[in-house]
Amino acid sequence: MLLLLIASAGAIGQTPARANLTAKAPAVKAATISSQDSGVADKWATVFGAKIHYLEAGSGPVVILLHGLGGSVSNWAPTIGPLAQKYRVIAPDQIGFGKSDKPMLNYRVGTLVDFLDGFYKQLGIQKASLVGNSLGGFTAAAFALAHPEKVDKLVLVDAAGFTITGDIDPRVINGLNPSTRQQIKDLMGLIFYNKEPFSSDAAVDAFFAGRVTAGDGYTIQRFIDSIGHNEDMLDGKLGAIKQPTMIIWGREDGLTQLAMGQRFNKEIAGSQMLIIDKCGHVPQLEKAAEFNTGLMKFLAGGEVVKK
Repeated sequence: MLLLLIASAGAIGQTPARANLTAKAPAVKAATISSQDSGVADKWATVFGAKIHYLEAGSGPVVILLHGLGGSVSNWAPTIGPLAQKYRVIAPDQIGFGKSDKPMLNYRVGTLVDFLDGFYKQLGIQKASLVGNSLGGFTAAAFALAHPEKVDKLVLVDAAGFTITGDIDPRVINGLNPSTRQQIKDLMGLIFYNKEPFSSDAAVDAFFAGRVTAGDGYTIQRFIDSIGHNEDMLDGKLGAIKQPTMIIWGREDGLTQLAMGQRFNKEIAGSQMLIIDKCGHVPQLEKAAEFNTGLMKFLAGGEVVKK
């Protein structure tokens, strides 16, 4: 199974007080995060000659948030503030996405691992906890394998990374780089448990417009091709991960289904697993309060288990 987070997908589960607002307008942009929270700094780093955009907030142990395919820093809108109360939180637009440069590379997870290592060096980071959703989770796990000394704790959120089997409908794979309104509708049905906010024509049009203007279609297709060629896959490697690890999964995820999360949990010795009910592929957005509570407890060294 694969991965995706559309850059315009909003923080649909931030707080009960904002539920009605987010249902009507599901889009959340990085600029909105910065303007609403003066403690969030909008920054840039140069890694291998490319400009990498990132948000930073708080102080303390470093936590890096890695978004998924087609995503951006906006995908962590409900997470940055709570984490920044105790940690130095850094959320980059990974190379090829968001506001970061989009060079014409043959993108693969190994590319993201190298750029993350370069990002560490540019910011002077010696060690950090990594929290990755979808493709970001794949990247976080691959980075922990390549640079174990640079990872404190590891959190995999509805992560990808295992070889695709013949059970996957090819239409799902093709739909990860949507170019029609119908593909947008189909994809939203896989990503979210609560589909109502995304079922109207206006919502579909807004998501489609977001894809048209994101400028990352080439990047996405290269990742799809790379994964189709089984490059950098995690099969048979996870036993080498020794860092404290938590697996967070939406029970109703239609992209990277629960069985994949359970496989991560089984293959990473000592890992904890938090399964969030009535939740799809992006629990940090769809069930933000429950996600943040579990994440904060784990990072603080507590036991977080809900299976």
